Amino acid sequence: MTPDLPRGTTRRSLLLVAGASVLAACTAKPGDAKPGDTSGAGSPSPSPIPPATAQITAPAAGAADVHTATEVAVAATNAAKTEVVFVDAAGASVPGVPHQVAGSWIPGQQLKYATAYEARVTVTGNDGKPVTATTTFTTMKKPGSLAKVSSIIANGQTVGVAMPVIINFGVDVAKDQRAAVQQRLTVVSSPAQEGAWHWFNAKEVHFRPKDYWQPGTKLSVRAAVGGLPVGGKWYGERDVTFEAAVGRKFLMEVENKTHQLTVTQDGAVIRTMPVSLGKPSSPSASGHFMIMIKNEWEWFDSASFGVPNDSADGYRTKVYWPQRLTWDGEYLHSAPWSEKDQGKRNVSHGCTNLSAVNAEWLWKNTLIGDPVIIRNTEEHVKWGNGWTDWDISFDEYVKGSAIPYTPPAASASASASPSAS
Repeated sequence: MTPDLPRGTTRRSLLLVAGASVLAACTAKPGDAKPGDTSGAGSPSPSPIPPATAQITAPAAGAADVHTATEVAVAATNAAKTEVVFVDAAGASVPGVPHQVAGSWIPGQQLKYATAYEARVTVTGNDGKPVTATTTFTTMKKPGSLAKVSSIIANGQTVGVAMPVIINFGVDVAKDQRAAVQQRLTVVSSPAQEGAWHWFNAKEVHFRPKDYWQPGTKLSVRAAVGGLPVGGKWYGERDVTFEAAVGRKFLMEVENKTHQLTVTQDGAVIRTMPVSLGKPSSPSASGHFMIMIKNEWEWFDSASFGVPNDSADGYRTKVYWPQRLTWDGEYLHSAPWSEKDQGKRNVSHGCTNLSAVNAEWLWKNTLIGDPVIIRNTEEHVKWGNGWTDWDISFDEYVKGSAIPYTPPAASASASASPSAS
């Protein structure tokens, strides 16, 4: 940007003045050194570039019974690049990756049990010269108490724009271990989007973006918890890694006042359907839901929630095109028996009834994680009754993190838990 010029000064005159200054600086003055004269002081020598240093502060050299998800803590100075690798006695290596704790590195995959390793840290300085530090340790024997770790999203799956990343544990994760566990959970999105982790309960942690995922987003997820202590005698059974994609934005909005379901895809209305919601004695819940489970058909049985099949309000019915919204049994589904009521009045036991044709069309066009919003019914969904991640604001959502939330820097190129997303 050109600085403000004095009145009457042109850019050309500014350049000429600058050129004159350069010429003056190059004109010899009395006392200046002459060619070949080395007696005068020349230009100062550039300051030497300080070399890099590296020290491994943990695990201690010769440590035993180290868990297979161990961190290597590195203290380095004047470092332009740091590389870590874990090498066993047979020469097999596992690359290290940066931990979310500054100055620490973790294995890029779970280490083997009962195995001696050398951790090698190579720090390259600003002068281009590398220095290396090493430590040796032995991992623990395989423990007898391994907690199952799993993901709701399958590798390669395409999901809806509301879909959270959900990691489940087979045992309760102790409160004092949740921060350490969460620091091992990484979500990288392309394009980058802000998000946060939220502990729904002791066994289940979710990650959702601040706003719905952008259509076409690519997700890369790692739960690096194989061999990590999760509380008491329990250790994570394995790492969980997967990649997934986000599909088009497919939104279903149900309005109780009009008894209509409106479908929009990427912002354009593509279909409107009459519905019948829960009758006054069993109202549907309002709130922000998403498609959790899809089946071509299911048996709906009132006895499963304490209402005998042969009672006045009991039933056992084979239902087609069911799509689950809540754990306590609200669905979108085909209900040919209520087609005369759909668009006019509510007669269901709490589900959103659709005609057979509309229910089949909807089922064939949805993805797990597509959002569903139901409005203006007699009650509101309870938190945790289904994947209710979008039923609270993002500011409230981040309060469920085991680590204080820090928004990512504006220049961040990816989302990664816990602080950047």
